[in-house]
Amino acid sequence: MRIKIINPNTTWSMTEKIGACARAVARPGTEVIAVSPAMGPASIESHYDEALAVPGLLQEIARGEEGGVDGYVIACFGDPGLKAARELARGPVVGIAEAAMHLASMVGSRFSVVTTLGRTMGQAWHLAEIYGMERFCANVRACELPVLELEVPGSGARERITQECRRALAEDGCDTIVLGCAGMADLCEHIGGVLGVPVIDGVAAATTLVESLVTLRLATSKHGELARPLPKAMAGALADFALGAAPAVAAPAAAPALRRA
Repeated sequence: MRIKIINPNTTWSMTEKIGACARAVARPGTEVIAVSPAMGPASIESHYDEALAVPGLLQEIARGEEGGVDGYVIACFGDPGLKAARELARGPVVGIAEAAMHLASMVGSRFSVVTTLGRTMGQAWHLAEIYGMERFCANVRACELPVLELEVPGSGARERITQECRRALAEDGCDTIVLGCAGMADLCEHIGGVLGVPVIDGVAAATTLVESLVTLRLATSKHGELARPLPKAMAGALADFALGAAPAVAAPAAAPALRRA
């Protein structure tokens, strides 16, 4: 099984950390390929950043399809480009916010999301709503910590995030924590050990969910909204994003027909 973890920002030190966290939970025999796009923002902290990250993300999905990747993780808590990626990919595509919120709802009664900057809190609430997780989400909190500060040794980021998680447990009525940034993936075990409650890292959650979906031979439905986009011309800087007809995919001779989610 080959799973591609796409960090939609272009900071490779963060991508390497994300890949290591995914490999730590992947099953034996699963190949984890962690990448950043060739174009896009260094970090994603606004709607503008998110919009500019999507073309590079979709390029990586297209390359994965050419390379026979079985499933994908979008490693940014805003889950940018998730539905567009599902239109392009044959296998499952899971966003880390989607995965983390669903798993948190299974191990506790209510969770709080602890994220980086206050300006991203609205997007986290929006995702909780569209994923049907709003009734489980006690609160969304921010550390007022720029994403790239997570990559700076000695920044004190781990301590600030741990303290915000502690306040969430004391003040929000939650019993579970969701870390609201892929760059926090390596902090999960430490914070969980300090606080003694389930702490969910979306990278690990999404990796294991994609593995399960591939094992169950479940892929995104291509009937209706998430069918492959219709072929059409693209102009200017987007000319290379023009799509042809959907490629024919032959099922393995000894395998059952692909079941669609």
